[in-house]
Amino acid sequence: MQIPISTDLRNKAQKAALSEGFSSLQEAIRVILNKMAHNRISFNIEQPIQLSAKAIRRYDKMTEEIESGKVKSKAFDNIDDLMRHLSK
Repeated sequence: MQIPISTDLRNKAQKAALSEGFSSLQEAIRVILNKMAHNRISFNIEQPIQLSAKAIRRYDKMTEEIESGKVKSKAFDNIDDLMRHLSK
């Protein structure tokens, strides 16, 4: 199998494979393919949530208002107190 990839990607993958204990990138790929062929591996590919600049400004303002005391917040010592407060 030949898969065209950039040198930079190959080098980063090689470094990652070695840091995971594989002797080479090829060994890591063989192990992954073997597990995939026998349905012993699953992949969960998630993208991290990236807030927009507008949302970041909004949350920064909210944090500032809480920290300055402009907006009051309440702390709870246990879940029961929190639930009682929420059900009011």
